[in-house]
Amino acid sequence: MKGVATAGVKATSGTEAIALAPDDAIHPPLVIADGTLEALKWAAALLMVVDHSNKFLYGEKLPVIFQVGRIVMPIFGFVLAYNLTRPGAYVRGVYSRMMYRLAFWGLAATPMYIILNGMYVKASAWWPFNILFMLLLVVALVQLIEQGGAKRLVAAVALFLVAGAFVEFLWFGVACCLGALAYCREPSYKRLLLWILGTLSLSVVNGNAWALASIPLLLCVTKLNVRVPRWRWAFYVLYPVHLLAILIVKLQWF
Repeated sequence: MKGVATAGVKATSGTEAIALAPDDAIHPPLVIADGTLEALKWAAALLMVVDHSNKFLYGEKLPVIFQVGRIVMPIFGFVLAYNLTRPGAYVRGVYSRMMYRLAFWGLAATPMYIILNGMYVKASAWWPFNILFMLLLVVALVQLIEQGGAKRLVAAVALFLVAGAFVEFLWFGVACCLGALAYCREPSYKRLLLWILGTLSLSVVNGNAWALASIPLLLCVTKLNVRVPRWRWAFYVLYPVHLLAILIVKLQWF
């Protein structure tokens, strides 16, 4: 689709131009301060380290931490979704760069993840693939949908059904991210409901509905303007490094 600057059309370029429904004029895309988004990412990263320490070192026996840890994935999914909806993200190659980084660092984290998982579950240590691969799947699906066409839509559905069975949080994590993306593009009540339902579906794998607590938190925090500098590669590096650190602690003291 060609970018067109007319009334009722989103001003983008290339394949990313999307005709807006009348409701879009009422609900423009969500806008969040970059520092606030970065603060959310680092808050989730800190909770992730604590949650993984509880899982792999203490067998998820520390009180409260497991429940609080259920909001980590929805926050990461929301941050990813927002970045995918930034104006011009597709045509600037953001999707491709995200997929490359997620694949690279997901692979880098895989050995530690499998070893730790094997110590914890004692079976099927390789399954599911870590969360970076789940986020990679989300970006791939959104890219196929953005490119448009019946063939790519069918490919997206097939990819969701097949690959969703192999990533952490399964299809439910993907649904949570896609619901967040729909809301970021058009923060309406209908899309908020989609986001809530996608997040609620995580209860199938979490065993509880604590993930829903992330939504009111995000709706409130994203109204703030927090100044936090962006460290472009830091989170990607943190993921395998924190797993390696937990593995070392596990082998030395547990």
